[in-house]
Amino acid sequence: MTAGITPSGSSADAPAISIQGVVKRFGDLTAVNGLNLDVPAGICLGLLGPNGAGKSTTMRMLTAQSIPDAGQITILGFRVPEQSKQSRALMGVVPQQDNLDAELTARQNLEIFTWLYRVPRRQRRAAVQRALEIAQLTDRADTKVDDLSGGMRRRLLIARGLVHQPRLVLLDEPTVGLDPQVRQELWALIDTLRSEGVTVLMSTHYIEEAERLADDVAVMSRGRVIARGTPSGLIAQYAGAQAAEYYGPPERLVEVERVAQRAGLSTRRTGPSVSVLRAEQMPDSLRDELGEGVRRPANLEDVFVALTGESVE
Repeated sequence: MTAGITPSGSSADAPAISIQGVVKRFGDLTAVNGLNLDVPAGICLGLLGPNGAGKSTTMRMLTAQSIPDAGQITILGFRVPEQSKQSRALMGVVPQQDNLDAELTARQNLEIFTWLYRVPRRQRRAAVQRALEIAQLTDRADTKVDDLSGGMRRRLLIARGLVHQPRLVLLDEPTVGLDPQVRQELWALIDTLRSEGVTVLMSTHYIEEAERLADDVAVMSRGRVIARGTPSGLIAQYAGAQAAEYYGPPERLVEVERVAQRAGLSTRRTGPSVSVLRAEQMPDSLRDELGEGVRRPANLEDVFVALTGESVE
């Protein structure tokens, strides 16, 4: 821990992040509405929700860029915003928007942040080299950011947030707008952080990202958490083991929904089909009426749509 920094009321088993009853309003809009969320140390928690759920507002409050109207936030034992300077010294932040200095090289961008995070002078060169290696950019260290690809810039953003070896990393939509190959590369990088025991809070609306990377998932809707658990636990609780997909014209899909819901089974639209959740519980009479459908394992996307009623990308 940074010398001279004393957390208020922290303990060894305290959560890395504690959000209690937090409210944030923008005029008549309540973006965060009584949010309660604890993030245990050493896990990756995926904050999942549709656009407008309050994820980015929550991230901004954790970094004291936005001040809550009510409630309490504690990060690594420090009250925020009152002790935000101390908490930021131990935290790495990867913003949604690329704010790298395009006129500087990858190495120079990292060097600036070793100064800002007060990495001891003798450790700065090694810290920059480690960050370049994490981002797989050692061969592009002296390339101007403006000449890096989108995927390289995104990796550099993450490396910049890690240059001081933080105990906690906030990732706000880390792979938004990237192609699938680059997204896979960044997933590997985030997975490395998790395996090294760094606490990661990752907001995302990519369902597969949360299902693959997160130890725990919190689903947000309308400014609060409406479900929390492991990906597999949430799937078992809200979607069951299997889904049955039915295809056909609109009137056929409406009929499937009506019959399934009459039998007490949840459904969700998936483009040109309807999925019946908990298909393993379908009685024989229902299978006779609807047919077997196309069976598949239930997934976190089923949970998301069942809970929020929102479509996903």
